[in-house]
Amino acid sequence: WIRPCCSGRTSTRTVLPRDAMAAAASTSAAAGGSGSASGVGGADDRVDDAQLRRRPTVIIVCGLAGAGKSTVTRRLATALGERGKRTYFINLDPAVRGELGFAASIDIRDTVSYANVMERYTLGPNGAIMTCLNLFATRFDQVLSLVERRADELDYVVCDTPGQIEMLTWSASGQIVMDTLALAFPTLLLYVVDTPRAASPTTFVSNMMYACSIMFKSQLPFVVCFNKTDVARHDFAMEWMRDFDAFQEALDDDDSYMGSFTRSMSLALDEFYRQLNAIGLSAATGAGVDKAMEAFERARGEYFDEYRPILERRIAQRRRIDEQEHRSQLQRLHADMGGGGRGGGGGQG
Repeated sequence: WIRPCCSGRTSTRTVLPRDAMAAAASTSAAAGGSGSASGVGGADDRVDDAQLRRRPTVIIVCGLAGAGKSTVTRRLATALGERGKRTYFINLDPAVRGELGFAASIDIRDTVSYANVMERYTLGPNGAIMTCLNLFATRFDQVLSLVERRADELDYVVCDTPGQIEMLTWSASGQIVMDTLALAFPTLLLYVVDTPRAASPTTFVSNMMYACSIMFKSQLPFVVCFNKTDVARHDFAMEWMRDFDAFQEALDDDDSYMGSFTRSMSLALDEFYRQLNAIGLSAATGAGVDKAMEAFERARGEYFDEYRPILERRIAQRRRIDEQEHRSQLQRLHADMGGGGRGGGGGQG
């Protein structure tokens, strides 16, 4: 039920032994803290700044379940094609049934069988998705190689992600995927919001808190996309982010604990809004696509101006840590060898 990564949906299955699969899953899980950091150095060594600026922009589409991520990805496929943009699509959702609605060059379902993972390990839906991502992350170097081969021919790489957003943003495998892409390509996160459901001030702040936490955890350029504007306009959200008093007025009739908590959190989020790229989009009709393209270009600029320097500092810090660990290991080895030698000499004497 594990197959090699490929560029199409016609690969021949290669069944791996059960112990190999367990090792792959444990390797991905164990890579939580160091996996992304260790990948930092390798990717940076391969891509210099001039080469990186010629590479396509990677858009990782994420958001809460039901926000319309896959529909947004389909709309981007249509809009980018109409504009003559050469685009490469990656599906990272193993639980999708049927057709995706866009031509995925790389599909996680070619590598991991979601149904078989559930059956073999007796897992529920979320656990199976997590295990699939863990297994896929162990082969993500193959995905990167496939995309890099086409890098000179592409303008965008768009990744659709699972509906359970925590699988991407709060798991070791999700961090490996994001870091690996961000090290090799200019990368941004497109956070999709269900606009009709965010019309309540409390729900709106909940969405923005999630967005804020993801942005600071990933440290990637971030675009908030208020989707389904054909159902409900996003003007209220833009006003609430621009005008703190307008948001407070919307909460005037709410004297509950949640209302008080929402007021406090909105004050904390006010600075976050100032730095935020936000757009309205209807994935159903295509309204707002031009604004989305402009936001992507701004986010690409932010990658080089802000994210890349942070990344370089992380690389340098990780290398210092690795060098210190290497020196410490050598010192322990020398001490052990020295002690062994003296002990051996004493025994012979």
